[in-house]
Parts: sequence; C-alpha cells; structure tokens
Amino acid sequence: MSNIESPQTITITRPDDWHLHLRDGAAMASVLPHSARQFARAIVMPNLKPPVTTTAMASAYRDRILAALPADMQRAANRFEPLMTLYLTDNTEPDEIRRAMDTGFIHAVKLYPAGATTNSDAGVTDLAKCYKTLEVMQELGMPFLVHGEVTDQDIDLFDREAVFIERVMRPLRRDMPELKIVFEHITTKDAAQYVAEADGPIAATITAHHLLYNRNEIFKGGIRPHYYCLPVLKREEHRLALMTAATSGDERFFLGTDSAPHAIGAKETACGCAGCYTALHAMEMYAEAFDRAGALDKLEAFASFYGPDFYDLPRNEGTVTLKRESWTLPATVALGESALVPLNGGEQINWKML
Repeated sequence: MSNIESPQTITITRPDDWHLHLRDGAAMASVLPHSARQFARAIVMPNLKPPVTTTAMASAYRDRILAALPADMQRAANRFEPLMTLYLTDNTEPDEIRRAMDTGFIHAVKLYPAGATTNSDAGVTDLAKCYKTLEVMQELGMPFLVHGEVTDQDIDLFDREAVFIERVMRPLRRDMPELKIVFEHITTKDAAQYVAEADGPIAATITAHHLLYNRNEIFKGGIRPHYYCLPVLKREEHRLALMTAATSGDERFFLGTDSAPHAIGAKETACGCAGCYTALHAMEMYAEAFDRAGALDKLEAFASFYGPDFYDLPRNEGTVTLKRESWTLPATVALGESALVPLNGGEQINWKML
C-alpha cells in the first residue's frame, strides 16, 4: 500500500515499465539511463531494423542493453533488468516460442499488424497464419502483446482501435480463451470497457500521455509533432475513460509508457514519426495524472504491483519517492549524435522523482 508521507510526497514500491522502446546502438545508450533511473524492469519492444524475430536475436539485443547500462545501474540495489520480447511475423515457428520460453529472459511476443506503426512493415498480415504459434503460446503461458489497431485505410484513424476489438480481438479470444493477452497502450473507452468486462487472462497498459492529454494537444497553436503517437490521442471522453480505468484499482490495468525516442529531424518534418518520448519523466507524469484525479493512493498498485502479477514475476524490492515540486524539463536531450525533444520539453511540470 502507498506510503503517503505528506500531501507533498509519495513513496511507492519501485515501479516497472511494461512497454518501452529503447532502439539500439548509440541512440539506445543515450536514452537507456532515463528508463533505468525510473524503473526496475521494462518490457523492451522488438521493432528494430531488422526486427527481433528470433531467440538468438533477442539474446544479442539483451546483451547490448546490459553492456550499455551505466555502472551504477548494474549494481544490485539499482539494477535495471530488460525483459525481452519477440516480434511476431507470418512465419514465426512454434518451436521458436519454445526456445524463447526456455531462456527465462524472453517474456512475451509482440503483434504489430503490418504497417500499424514505426518499423512494423515486417508485421503480421493475417493473424490466422499465426494460429499454430499462438496455440503454443497459450499452452506455455507466453503473453501476447497486441498493438490493437486495424490498418485498413478505409477505417478512420480514430476508429481503428474500436474496429480491432470487433474484427480481431473478439474472434481471437473466442478461439484461444486461455491465451494471455496484453492490449497495449489502449486509447479509447471502447478498449477500457472491453478489458474491464472480459473473462480470462487479459490486461491492458496505459501511457501517461494518454491519461493527461486529448487530441486537442496536437493542434494547440499549430501542429505539435511531439504529441503525435500511434495509437493517436483521442477525444476527451476517451481520456476520461482511461483515467477511470487507471485509478479504479482494477488489476487488469497497469503502467506502460510506450516511450519512443525519435531524433528531432524525424519528428519535425513533412512526414514525422509517431511516438512520444516520456522515459525521462514518466513517473512524474503519472503522478500528475493520478494527483489530478485525487487518486495518488492508487498509483503504487498501477505502477508497481499489477504488471508483475500479470507476468508472474515477483514484485520489486526498494522504493522510489516523488515530491510535489515544480521544475523545468530540458528542451532537448541527446540521442546518439543527434537530439530529441521529450514530451513537454522546456516546460514546467509539478512532480519530481527524487
């Protein structure tokens, strides 16, 4: 249970991030310390170029992440653990899932519908092609992480999550009711209601920016590309539904930042990349959201308990403390030889992780 020491301070069990993009190489080395400072563990997304489609590739990627950790974040008390995933394709073999499960460090398989988001071109074109592989995942208890949007160009961008529920999620869960599913970065009241009412092993992650902002934020004073992500921010009614779900105490909803680093030039361009960078100040954003809802007492379970419980992992030891204190985010941070703009870059925020 949260230890509310005063109206100005909250101390919680060290949290985890159940949806994180780290990239690779010099870019990864730049952003990794931000997540490692905030979180004990993170589910690391596999949408690199080329994507992480095999156990061997996941093992090599994990080694690169661990090697890039600053020395003080490799020690036991502050250690950061990357939880690896595989990128599902039309051709992923069932035996690859068995190999992944045997490693102990690969914790999930990710569905990217082909063309749905950044580096998703190698994604699944028809989920029916993957059913034998999904049956093995169901048998072994390997979680299936779902980017829940259809990609049909005739479906309005703001409706693609709701349509995905009807076209993909319901048939999948009818056919495989024991498959553990995480409906990732949900953005609509449709998804929140579906997860809350569903039977069986299903959960959902919610980002801080989808709790704090609606789609108006993208257009305040002009187009603001650093607020553009996929799934895109939705109407206020959807933001409110997500806020209700996150603060409800329902163990099916837990923290996943979907923090996604992109260089300034890749965001501030004629055809900018989707993704918000929040790893630098994610817990401060979540604290702000829960504070606005008068639900700081619900933050610890959402951030620190429900995720590991769903993944059958132990809860973390140790704590982090957040203080109600106004401070200014840097306007930019390094990204390899380039730079990126964190969400709210150059602005003041109201909470600070000590």
